[in-house]
Amino acid sequence: MASMSKVFSAHAVSVDGYITGRDPGAGRGLGDGATLFDWYFDGDTPSRVFDGFRLSEPSARVFDAFAGRVGAVVAGRNTYDDSDGFGGGSPHPNARLFVLSHRPAPEMSERQTLVTTGIEDAVAAAREAAGDGDVGLMGGGVLTEALKAGLVDEVILHQVPVLLGGGRPFFQTLPGHVRLRLIEAVPAPGVTHLHYEVER
Repeated sequence: MASMSKVFSAHAVSVDGYITGRDPGAGRGLGDGATLFDWYFDGDTPSRVFDGFRLSEPSARVFDAFAGRVGAVVAGRNTYDDSDGFGGGSPHPNARLFVLSHRPAPEMSERQTLVTTGIEDAVAAAREAAGDGDVGLMGGGVLTEALKAGLVDEVILHQVPVLLGGGRPFFQTLPGHVRLRLIEAVPAPGVTHLHYEVER
């Protein structure tokens, strides 16, 4: 039997746990937190997955290892709206996008699918679309729902050494403790990459 694809979330996050700064919204998806992604462009090593990204060598190694695994992405509605619908595409150059929302979303493209029936259905549809690839989760709400449902295999934090003091938190309220096992910690210029496995 073929092994089932993994479900993971990889996010740039501040030391105080935010994935955006204050006042995110359409046209300014990160609010005042754009510094969370400076490490995408502060090196000399081009990403093999994302055109235009030039990272430090250790960041490129880690980033491309995860980005190269993604076959489909599940994003939440806030992430979708704040990112202007990803211009009708996906946050990943090769992956189909599934948007989890309880509200209708206007003008979805053929690369985007709206799922209104919950995280289990969104992950199942993304797994099917991903083929041999893995499913990436994008946004704190989506990660929280997937953790509650026991669907998450790995959490990757690209931790940027800044305290934003406000914004959208990555981790939301959970019904209980979720234990993680650290697989790898990679220090790099402007960011530390923390790769955790979710303990079952």
